[in-house]
Amino acid sequence: MNSVSAQFGLPPARRLKEYRIWDSYFTPSHSHPGGDGSSRLLADIERALPAIQKGQFEKLCYFAHVGIGTTTDADLEKRLRSDPESILKPFERWPKMLLGMIQVNGNDVKASLDAINRWIGDGPMLGVYFPGGGPGALSCTHRNFTPLIERVAELKGVIMQHTWFITGGKRSPGASTPSELAEVARRFPEQKFLCAHAGGEWQRGIRAVRGSKNILVETSGFDASAGFIEMAVRELGADRIVFGSHLPSRSLGTELGKVIGADISERAKQQILGENYRALLQPIREKK
Repeated sequence: MNSVSAQFGLPPARRLKEYRIWDSYFTPSHSHPGGDGSSRLLADIERALPAIQKGQFEKLCYFAHVGIGTTTDADLEKRLRSDPESILKPFERWPKMLLGMIQVNGNDVKASLDAINRWIGDGPMLGVYFPGGGPGALSCTHRNFTPLIERVAELKGVIMQHTWFITGGKRSPGASTPSELAEVARRFPEQKFLCAHAGGEWQRGIRAVRGSKNILVETSGFDASAGFIEMAVRELGADRIVFGSHLPSRSLGTELGKVIGADISERAKQQILGENYRALLQPIREKK
């Protein structure tokens, strides 16, 4: 790229709005929403609003704790169970902006199934988030996940699996890698899975899921690297990539720039920034 054609900064607001950006990985107060079940979460969303508005995002999906042991705060877990209205407060404040999925606890199948039925089957949530750390984390290949995946599939929900390749191997037994997610995806060929962060070490991650047509990679969580999006489009196809911002703990420019600055077609950017995620959510949104 020469100095004449180079463009610095984000595109104009009009151009960003035309992309119709839907963010699949919004992480306000990701590990704890506040002792009352919502105050810290609401404040974190407020702090993220300038970036959300600057990026012209249409919708963002965050991952709610619902009182099934996904934090280490026993008082919070009890509060979330006894006061489910606190979980809904973000939706009430930003009904047009926010989408939600629930964090599930692979170590407590019964509670997780009950939560899936309550919050996805009978509630507003659109899917589940399988965490990579904390008390709810369990390798996605563990047998405990089979009934959870089966129930989410029956409800036409979406599954976001945290994945990361760590140099030297896993640091905890609850972590999952793209290779393990590919193993799970082969057992559930009709269910779509989102591979969060493309595994972090994205070259390995892309190769690991390349043959699993029911896995889409999510783009956030690591520094912008030349060639990431280009390789993903080349190896997976633009229709298997979904944008995530990881706001507010990551940079808007970094995460949005990965896609907007990539050497791919404008059509591919439109797919990645919103169209693919809308298509993925369409079956369950039609049921709501």
